[in-house]
Amino acid sequence: MVFRRQINALRAFFLSALFLISGSRLMAKESNMHEGACTIKAGNHTITLNMEPKPVKAMKEITFSLTVIPCDKLPDKLMLDLSMPGMQMGKNQVLLEKKGACFYEGKGIIVRCMSRRTLRQVTILSDELKNPSLSFNVRE
Repeated sequence: MVFRRQINALRAFFLSALFLISGSRLMAKESNMHEGACTIKAGNHTITLNMEPKPVKAMKEITFSLTVIPCDKLPDKLMLDLSMPGMQMGKNQVLLEKKGACFYEGKGIIVRCMSRRTLRQVTILSDELKNPSLSFNVRE
């Protein structure tokens, strides 16, 4: 139990360090996607990401919903990159299409890690937004 607390403290430290050294790339603290949508700021944009169904589980089809305000200079399609911090994985990207004013949606799957690690990172691939990302845990 003490070892797990030390690991969590180290993880928080490294995520904070990444935030500080990331320059123009915005990285939010670890989010609880199981509770509801997560909101981050990227420049003058407010970005809200939601995943359904909840709880968010690996190897299940997930609907990714993204709201970006303001969105006047954004394209009709955005790409999400799903990865694991500190581990090389194959490319796992989700195409989001504009469904309404400032609202994007797409479907994808979060792959299960053989090591049973649950920490994931989602990055919005967008030059206009400067590739913001956030981390979250999936459930098995």
